Amino acid sequence: MRQRRWGLTAVGVLLAALFLIPYIAMLLGSLKSRAEILRIPPTYLPQQWHPDNYSTMWDTPETPLPYNLASTIIISTVATLLVLLVAVPAAYYTARQRFPGRAAFLGLVLITQMLQPTVLVAGLMREFFTLGTDDTLLAMILVNSAFNLSFAVWIPHSFFASVPVEIEEAAQLDGLSRWQILTRVSLPLVWPGIVTATIFTVVACWNEFAASLVILTTDKNQPLSVALTKFIGQYDTAWQYVFAISTVGIVPVVILFAVIEKRLVSGLTAGSVK
Repeated sequence: MRQRRWGLTAVGVLLAALFLIPYIAMLLGSLKSRAEILRIPPTYLPQQWHPDNYSTMWDTPETPLPYNLASTIIISTVATLLVLLVAVPAAYYTARQRFPGRAAFLGLVLITQMLQPTVLVAGLMREFFTLGTDDTLLAMILVNSAFNLSFAVWIPHSFFASVPVEIEEAAQLDGLSRWQILTRVSLPLVWPGIVTATIFTVVACWNEFAASLVILTTDKNQPLSVALTKFIGQYDTAWQYVFAISTVGIVPVVILFAVIEKRLVSGLTAGSVK
């Protein structure tokens, strides 16, 4: 038994190392000079550490990174909140109500997941020009919300459908309204689904590139995913800044997952006890 446990531990450590190696290489690369990154044969650890890359990259003339980071945070946060505001009631309604065309509606929800902003970017640009919202954060908030809404509806829908109806009926007999049943009884039971939808939406919005590249033309409005390409040229690439910006870009997502993961675990047992 002990040997099996040690074997599983060793396999887990090996798999974790395989997943972490690219991130470790990126972190170490962000602490090297460009010449050292391009050196042949390469060095794994920096011969001379350059933590100043993280301070100088904010003042580079290629792009206004502070504004790009702020744009990324605003777009991802507002789009995620908008998606959850619409998706949770929609998922609850489709899980509890048997209305005509329900199966077709859920099928269309999945079909829309196959569409990508890149395919519709020409139509989106024309629509935003007509509305006068081109090259604005509002445009990207709407795009990200629209293209992440289908997944955010489908996942909580499955969780709501798995909650026994008898629990809600008992709460209704106790005098709770439909809204109180949703917020005080059902939502705590489906927290894993809400957390999954939240993480998926945040990551998708945070990494969105194609639509932002076309719709946002002002440097200060562009997110980090687009700003990163400004450091990659045809004849020269500032690899130390590419690695540093990539490292900074993944930190907020890692922090979010670390914070929200507690909700994922607690949601598995909370909510059904009166």
